Amino acid sequence: MKIRQWLQSLSFKAGVIVLLCCIPFYVLSFAQMLLPISTAAKGVLWTILFGLAKTCQYGGLTILGVEGYNRLKSRLNRKKMNE
Repeated sequence: MKIRQWLQSLSFKAGVIVLLCCIPFYVLSFAQMLLPISTAAKGVLWTILFGLAKTCQYGGLTILGVEGYNRLKSRLNRKKMNE
């Protein structure tokens, strides 16, 4: 519970940055399947990279919290309306 409280004490900007960090991990977790390595190595790489992506995703959502999530969502919707 102490880690969760520490994450929630971080700023909105930190939460957005952590959430954005999950995108490269998702891309890498599936792009590594194109590498000419053994199936076992691909499985290990996928597990590590996908795990990092999920960790960044849930960590970022914990940092943002409900208010931060709604704030981010409203900003994205506002940009869509302006286009």
